[in-house]
Amino acid sequence: MKLFQSKAGSVKSNALNARVKVLGSGCKKCNELEQNVKLALVELGMEPVVEHITDFSKIATYNVMSMPALVVDNKVVSYGKVLTVNQAKECIQNATGE
Repeated sequence: MKLFQSKAGSVKSNALNARVKVLGSGCKKCNELEQNVKLALVELGMEPVVEHITDFSKIATYNVMSMPALVVDNKVVSYGKVLTVNQAKECIQNATGE
């Protein structure tokens, strides 16, 4: 049974679909990072699902003091800046090995 089609414009089936999180208060910069990460995931053929964590007690478990931050598969890959779509793609690819 195919869950995802591999035709252009659709999401590829990918066993390594990353668990992606944006850490931040929900400010303009955090929301901008979330949107850029979603676009990066689409361009990589991955499901554009991003969890936005705003609870500071949960953010503290990642030992991040500068936000926004990007977490891929429970590893902090960027913090303190808004990544462009291309920078986000590179971080996701490096973290997932794709």
